Amino acid sequence: MPVRVLVTDPVDEAGLRALERAGVEVDYRPGISHEELRDVVGQYDALIIRGRTKLGRDVLEAGAGRLKAICRAGVGLDNVDLGAAEELNIAVFNTPEASTEAVAELTVALMLALARAIPRADGAMKDGLWIKRELMGWELAGKALGIIGFGRIGQRVAEICSALRMRILAYRRTRPPGLEEVLKRTGARMAPLEELLRSSDIITIHVPLTPQTRHMIGEREIAMMKDGAIIINTSRGGVIDEEALLRALKNGKLAGAALDVFEEEPPRGVSLELARLPNVIATPHIGGQTKEAQEMASRMAAEKLIEFFRSRGLL
Repeated sequence: MPVRVLVTDPVDEAGLRALERAGVEVDYRPGISHEELRDVVGQYDALIIRGRTKLGRDVLEAGAGRLKAICRAGVGLDNVDLGAAEELNIAVFNTPEASTEAVAELTVALMLALARAIPRADGAMKDGLWIKRELMGWELAGKALGIIGFGRIGQRVAEICSALRMRILAYRRTRPPGLEEVLKRTGARMAPLEELLRSSDIITIHVPLTPQTRHMIGEREIAMMKDGAIIINTSRGGVIDEEALLRALKNGKLAGAALDVFEEEPPRGVSLELARLPNVIATPHIGGQTKEAQEMASRMAAEKLIEFFRSRGLL
């Protein structure tokens, strides 16, 4: 019986072709509903998903017996019930390396857009308005950048921003091998979270969404920040308490924010109110939306599943 893989979200065809060349039978059903997925998941050995597909216990139990692996063509795994997967002996992979450059570049682009009010300037020009005198910006050079989460993406942001002559503080819970070389190359300095919050002009977040990181930036943390600081989030919406952020942006505690991710996507309620603020730049979770990143994520997802099944003698 051939290995069968169901792809439930749009992915680049490069990965699909790689699976087929390896002898895998691929069913490509982007947009499959939750109910349909639950009905058919037991017919497949593996799933390739992106952020849209939610794999709760109900779906995983429906696949138990045949389903052996899941691969997220992307970074986060907050849409997979990892506890249920472990109980059911279903391996779970993702492809975090694929979107490093894309997310880091978007982060820096959002910094520059905030600093120079680029969306407002563009909107005024399209409306036939010349508002040059209203658009006094500020430079990134010399500003203190706090990076919360100093993994692949955070380190790449530091590399780019060091070239912009920013002063960089970084926070992460562990000190993995190779970190000292990155610090030396970028001029970044590791700091406790509270010091980073108090000292940074700009704060950017690059952590996964876990029970430990949910609302890690809330009322208390925002109160520690400099008056007039700005915050950028290209990780996951849930790491910021959006109600606390909304209050801080409305009362002037924070000068602005750039948000690519929201607690509710597409935004509703508080998330939508945040997106509509004049001192917020909002984008629809496009961090990994580059041709290069999508192709790499698809290829890596295929490679990880091929290696998994070959190691078990199934390919």
